[in-house]
Amino acid sequence: GNYPGVTVEKKIGKTKCGNATVDLVDLPGTYSLSPRSLDEMVAVNVLLGRQPHVGIPDVVVCIVDASNIERNLYLVSQVLDLGLPTVVALNMCDLAASRGIAIDAPALSQRLGLPVVCTEAHRKRGMDDIRQAILAAVAQGPVPRPRVFPAVFANECEQLQHRLQELGITETPYYLLERLLLDVGGYLETHFLSGDRPALQKHLTEARSRLSEQGCRIPAVEARVRYQWARETLEGIVRHPAARPVTWSDRLDRYLTHRFTGLAFFAILMFFVFQAIFSWATPLMDLCEAAQGWLGAQVAAVVPPGPFQSLLVDGVIGGVGSVLIFLPQIVILFLFIAILEDCGYLARAAFLMDKLMTKVGLSGKSFVPLMSSFACAIPGVMATRVIENRRDRMATILVAPLMSCSARQPVYALLIAAFIPATAYLGGWIALKGLVLFAMTFLGAAVAIPIAWILKKTLFQGETPPFVMELPTYKWPSPRIVFHRVYESGKSFVTRAGTLIFATNILVWAAGYFPGDHSQVFRLQSEIEQVESDLKGDVETRVQLRERHRELGEQLEDRSPTLFERVSEIGGALGVISNPDPQTVAAEREKAQVDLQSVENDLLATNLRLKPLNDLVEAQNRLRSELLEASLLGRLGHAIEPVVRPLGWDWRIGVGALASFPAREVIVGTLATIYSLGGSNDSSDAGLQAAIQSAQWPDGRPVYNVPVALSIMVFFALCAQCASTLMVIRRETNSWWWPAFTFVYMTVLAYVGAFIVYRIALLFVA
Repeated sequence: GNYPGVTVEKKIGKTKCGNATVDLVDLPGTYSLSPRSLDEMVAVNVLLGRQPHVGIPDVVVCIVDASNIERNLYLVSQVLDLGLPTVVALNMCDLAASRGIAIDAPALSQRLGLPVVCTEAHRKRGMDDIRQAILAAVAQGPVPRPRVFPAVFANECEQLQHRLQELGITETPYYLLERLLLDVGGYLETHFLSGDRPALQKHLTEARSRLSEQGCRIPAVEARVRYQWARETLEGIVRHPAARPVTWSDRLDRYLTHRFTGLAFFAILMFFVFQAIFSWATPLMDLCEAAQGWLGAQVAAVVPPGPFQSLLVDGVIGGVGSVLIFLPQIVILFLFIAILEDCGYLARAAFLMDKLMTKVGLSGKSFVPLMSSFACAIPGVMATRVIENRRDRMATILVAPLMSCSARQPVYALLIAAFIPATAYLGGWIALKGLVLFAMTFLGAAVAIPIAWILKKTLFQGETPPFVMELPTYKWPSPRIVFHRVYESGKSFVTRAGTLIFATNILVWAAGYFPGDHSQVFRLQSEIEQVESDLKGDVETRVQLRERHRELGEQLEDRSPTLFERVSEIGGALGVISNPDPQTVAAEREKAQVDLQSVENDLLATNLRLKPLNDLVEAQNRLRSELLEASLLGRLGHAIEPVVRPLGWDWRIGVGALASFPAREVIVGTLATIYSLGGSNDSSDAGLQAAIQSAQWPDGRPVYNVPVALSIMVFFALCAQCASTLMVIRRETNSWWWPAFTFVYMTVLAYVGAFIVYRIALLFVA
């Protein structure tokens, strides 16, 4: 099949057939063996025994949709042309029976001269019969090739073979000769003509012309003769009902593939999916972060302060944590994708979005991976496996990192809170801060449209293939299959991409640590731990007071009378909620303000008692900031300052941008370290916001203002500052060229975009 949920890459495993151990090679789902790209050629090479480390297959199991048997015999006829022992598995026999289709499997087996087995894979029925049929096919050996093409075609294949031998190309399998003649402009023709062989091109043109003159027009002849063979083979074996029954899948599709109701349902579903990803993943990500902090604290308690402790805590544990913190989003996203794939809906989603996506040169299958990238580009890139056309798949991979993932949000939150005015429009309904956040979130998606169009017109030129996709029957998802797909996706990320992400984090740690002398930092750390032990009760009290202060602040913000009253009025008008008593609202707000003032007084008193500890922490943070500036990373930041100054940046912002390449959100902690605030990753930290607001150039001018804030946000919205995504692109494309290309083009795009926005904003601010 070619719909989401089928195999999209070669998979190899082992199974048992009787007493024999079998290497099972699962090839990508396809309807024919006509290679139009290198990816499709892999399947043909495996079947021909030309793929390294696989060998010649002993038997081919061709899985046929029993409810569409005539169409699927097209592929069977091509497999039989290869001359390999073959087993035909009539899958979904229960679905065929429900549609009134009766198939005489023994008679079909006799007519084809090979084993034919009825199966229901989702119920695991027919598995033992398949195993027995495999052993029988090996014992039987190859079956005679069906001669579906006319004699004139066979003669042209023989002449083509002689011509190739004259050109020094020997040992070309007969099946590839057929494909070279039939697949006009296909992968084989491109491959054989790559050495500038005009004589071969002329021979192919003349051969196709001769065949056309004799009533064997290329390439239409293949479909005609193969489907004719399929009809003759099935005559008297398959019985169809007089009228096609209307199934419950048909009834659902009236609404779910409708251009209005279908799109509305899809929009609601996608909204639910991504809301669930954010809401469900956040507690798990917080748990991963808490576990990382706890483990780091345990190691720090055992290992004395020094380079080895920093390597373990900041490098190893921090590196592993940066890998695992993505895992909840990836697992939850692939859980939804696996469910939607297995139930048959994802194929409908691709069908619905095809008209929109073709306007930028992509197909409907590109939509789900791009939507996935708004949560995280890593699973989005991995989800492109459902796109079988290589050009569309590559273009989708290269624009997926432009979608504004959740890792960018801390950067937006910090800069918007610190520099964007609290201006409101339309009577307070629309806030400027919200507009800026909305613009930054969808900036990448807007830029991705022309980028995808340019990629399809340049690097991935070629005729856009027609959007042909089978809509599988709706069915209940199999928990076993869903769990297996989610497990494989998570495992693939951790074992393949995760190792590269971990290595990148170690390199960034080393660049930010060496070559400074950290002995004074370690001495201060020992003193801090001793003071914390002496003032343990006050430290715990401060943590509790800060949490209570945050909760009360959120309550007061939520109880804003203007907004609350407006929401209440709307709800009352709709009959949803009733207007609350204004006196009650005022009383609750007054009580919250009193509680907040009390907490602030207690917090002030606690901080006075903890002043010795605060002084030590401040001294340590200041020293860490100096060491970071003197490190390789800091020196590099100073070196690139002339490059980033046109964007309004100083060396500190440059260091933050460099340090954030393993993960974008790292810039928050890096800036906190640079401004002597420790490594806080909390973008809402008032101290960090105050520090960047007061940062100055040597001449006393403020470093940050609205144009600089916009410049940084635009840069982060468009730049490929995520080693995780680049490593996954390397894994998915099996090449270092494409992640390098992605990094370069997105960095240039981000720089140009940040420069333009900064210069335009200066005009308005000035």
